[in-house]
Amino acid sequence: MPPRRRTDPAAGRAALETWRADPAGVPLAARRTAVRFTLEEVAALAPGNSVEVRVPPDGAVQAVAGPRHTRGTPPNVVETDPGTWLALATGTLTWAEAVAAGRVRASGERADLTGLLPLQAARRRPSAGDAPGGGA
Repeated sequence: MPPRRRTDPAAGRAALETWRADPAGVPLAARRTAVRFTLEEVAALAPGNSVEVRVPPDGAVQAVAGPRHTRGTPPNVVETDPGTWLALATGTLTWAEAVAAGRVRASGERADLTGLLPLQAARRRPSAGDAPGGGA
């Protein structure tokens, strides 16, 4: 069973748009909401407990099917900062680019999130004015 959502998807998408508008100046609450929303998306897409994805100080989630860890540091860990995580989630940065630049620390055989990122839920949605026949 996928984990229960704590972040309203509409609030999560709004927070992502706030981050996109000004990644360096995004308010702390909006950044945290965006990070938590995208972490919940990863857990929903790849339910499990074999990989811990950490984005300190904003959140962490366990995801990806496989052997479950019960004590101590899990064998598969992904850790990055909030800006890098949101860039990965939205597709403005690829997994390979982030790993090569040392912006992601990933350990364990299941810790490659290439197949999950970018997140479909993090993609831009057209506004009413952007829709065909809907705007000026």
